[in-house]
Amino acid sequence: MAEVVVTSTGPRLEQAIATGKHELAGDEPAELGGDDTGLSPYDFLLAGLGSCTSMTLLLYARRKKWPLERVTVKLRHKKVHATDCEDCETKDDMLDEIERDVHLEGPLDQEQRGRLIQIANKCPVHKTLTSEIAIKTREV
Repeated sequence: MAEVVVTSTGPRLEQAIATGKHELAGDEPAELGGDDTGLSPYDFLLAGLGSCTSMTLLLYARRKKWPLERVTVKLRHKKVHATDCEDCETKDDMLDEIERDVHLEGPLDQEQRGRLIQIANKCPVHKTLTSEIAIKTREV
């Protein structure tokens, strides 16, 4: 299991993020009290979903020997009133909504394109975000 280490780096909201040999910066935009020196927590969440979606589609197309040349995934996160969500079980309070636009490049036919959009919903991060999640927190 990979480990991600996040450490606050100053008096504001800046965060140093390390995993394996990779280092990243996290922060909040100025309007939320940060200095905008790195990605926000929701930016990281969307980046995880977007990269997982793209990789899953590329691997699937490669296995099927389909002519998928490039995948671009654009994502947006917002809070919406639960009563405004037609497909949601929850109708009380606010809920998170992620919009994901998938652009497929290559000479794919309509059947292949349709199947790839179905496969997008099967990427591991999508499955994690739409399943019940248990987060265990402890002081060490």
